[in-house]
Amino acid sequence: MPPTQPPLSTILPPLICGSATFNTQFNVDPYELPTNRIIARALDLGIRAFDTSPYYGPSEELLGQALSVPDVRERHPRGSYFVITKCGRIGMSEFDYSPEWIRYSIQRSLERLHTHYLDVVYCHDVEFVTPSEVLIAVQELRRIRDTSGTIKYVGISGYPVPLLCELAQLVLKETGEPLDVVQSYANFTLQNTILQTLGLERLRMAGVSVVTNASVLGMGLLRSQGVPIGGDGDWHPAPRELREAVMEAANYAEDEGERLEVVALRWGLETWARAGAAVGGLGAIGVSVIGVSNLRELEEAMRVWNSVLDGLPGRDRTVDQRAREWSVQRGKHVRDLVENIWRVLGPWKDCAWASPGKDYVNIRATKGVANADLLKASRL
Repeated sequence: MPPTQPPLSTILPPLICGSATFNTQFNVDPYELPTNRIIARALDLGIRAFDTSPYYGPSEELLGQALSVPDVRERHPRGSYFVITKCGRIGMSEFDYSPEWIRYSIQRSLERLHTHYLDVVYCHDVEFVTPSEVLIAVQELRRIRDTSGTIKYVGISGYPVPLLCELAQLVLKETGEPLDVVQSYANFTLQNTILQTLGLERLRMAGVSVVTNASVLGMGLLRSQGVPIGGDGDWHPAPRELREAVMEAANYAEDEGERLEVVALRWGLETWARAGAAVGGLGAIGVSVIGVSNLRELEEAMRVWNSVLDGLPGRDRTVDQRAREWSVQRGKHVRDLVENIWRVLGPWKDCAWASPGKDYVNIRATKGVANADLLKASRL
């Protein structure tokens, strides 16, 4: 039986700082990023949850290092924030959901993140393996949760919304226990809203406590400068025609005196805060995951987020009336802009790319880990 603990929806903060940007996909050299200052500033600004993965290059190590700075530890003890990571995805085309690898991956994440427990662990990018492999991995994560306490909540993450729904239903049917959380990315954005239209109700009916919406900028697609080009080159899966449509939308926004990324961030955060409330986090607010690469991006994102909170009804914090009115008017203006941007996008609104692609083959021939690693993982 699972341990007695509160539903994740009652404790998970509604804004999570993602660290996929601490990776060569988004930046040429993630070690050159001011990661210590980003994380310290995020905590000082009120962020209380951080999302990472072993797949994100050095992200786990950089996040663990930033959270371990003595001054940060003193001002923000471990119990004051959530650490969220993933398992199962090793490389671009390499996956291992075996119990042996799951145990090893969890132990390694604990060490890299300098923590004795992980608040949430996702099976990473579940569309790349079979449903039976996902089921086995979820059961192994729950076994670790129940026997060692080093995991608190268990979920799955991935891209295709219909598959996320099917797997959530499968887990409930086969185990009698719903997933604590499902993370979708790039499927509730200014360009693509199918998480709401195709997934929200199905995931709720599958008993999922929280649905987190990651990458409101579509992994960098919704930027006036185009998709990010890091050390790994142009890896973004968006087709050429979609990119061109987004550039047309960026030009429209510029003509209106706006930047596409600012409009997309405001619309994504505010709309999901409301639309995702039924599967939201603390305060019944839809949970979003944002990633930043520098302090300027962090400060801007937090200004937008705090303004979104100012305009939400039923907030228990004191809000200046002028700030509330400004937020409401800003939200209306952004919604009007987005209606016109949708016309610019035309048939490319709600377009989703294939994941995995038709040529995908899991290159991991042998599952599990070496004996020395197994001995280390056996502590779980």
